[in-house]
Amino acid sequence: MQVGELSTPALVVDQEAFAFNLATMAAARPGRALRPHVKAHKCTAIARAQRAAGHTAFCAATPRELIGLARAGLGDDLLLANECLDESRLRALAALDARITVAVDSEATINAAARDGIGECLIDINVGLPRCGCAPDDAGRLADHARARGLVVRGVMGYEGHVVGLEDPEDRRSRCEISMTGLLDAHSVVGGEVISGGGTGTFDLNPWVTEIQAGSYVLMDTAYGAIGLPFRPALRAVATVISVSEKFAVADSGLKAFGMDHGNPKVEGGEVLFCSDEHVTFRRPRGERPHVGERVLLQPAHVDPTVAYHETMWLASGPGLAARIVDEWAVDLRGW
Repeated sequence: MQVGELSTPALVVDQEAFAFNLATMAAARPGRALRPHVKAHKCTAIARAQRAAGHTAFCAATPRELIGLARAGLGDDLLLANECLDESRLRALAALDARITVAVDSEATINAAARDGIGECLIDINVGLPRCGCAPDDAGRLADHARARGLVVRGVMGYEGHVVGLEDPEDRRSRCEISMTGLLDAHSVVGGEVISGGGTGTFDLNPWVTEIQAGSYVLMDTAYGAIGLPFRPALRAVATVISVSEKFAVADSGLKAFGMDHGNPKVEGGEVLFCSDEHVTFRRPRGERPHVGERVLLQPAHVDPTVAYHETMWLASGPGLAARIVDEWAVDLRGW
């Protein structure tokens, strides 16, 4: 089967670009210097490829992702890089045949982890992104509380998510350093062997952490593609043109097929005008009109939520719509 014969909408991974991205990151952040974040791809087949590239530790955003990794035999060192208070989910993690560490940033999250059988944690530090994480000067107190509750405190983590997408690399680096100063201050008090942080956008600009939590690099999207990273776009959606007018055409992929928080997807050979629930409306240069039934390729602006909409990704080898399907990958880590 070729890409152009798939039922649509469908997600397609370019085999050559995927392999290039794996190798490029493995060369830059070998082994334990990278903790791949599976929230980007939610797929144990991709996690196995990352492990084959030398990365044996993983992080995730949801308990479901960690449970799936452990059951797939990828449980050497798993980090829930998010706070969790759900008793049933924490107990499910504690019961796994895997090494489980969770992020904590309050007495409540520490108490929940200890109560439900989790043995190890990282103190999550707010390094500038208005999301989870304690103040750096509160990290020592929380680490003491975690140890008093019987948890092993492995170190700290902090995500400079407000920095990773900045277009200017020097601005990205300098603001990353500011964020990491707070993380290192916290680590000097907390202790432990792990300083975890970063993402795809700072993988080569953050020497202060012991491990980078990058995920998007392996598939890429247009948001990261705009800032000059050395990774290739490996993920596209194939859609079918279902209606053609004089000034535009409509294909069968829309808001329910793409993560839209970073903008519209890009259509090859044209311009996306807007997306609605099940449709993407686009146009081509003047004089070029697609025909009903034609297949088109689109690149998502944000890979993580895009993948979450789909149950399957298709691995393909070769150019464009003529690429040959060589494997089918389940998006088997979806859900919470």
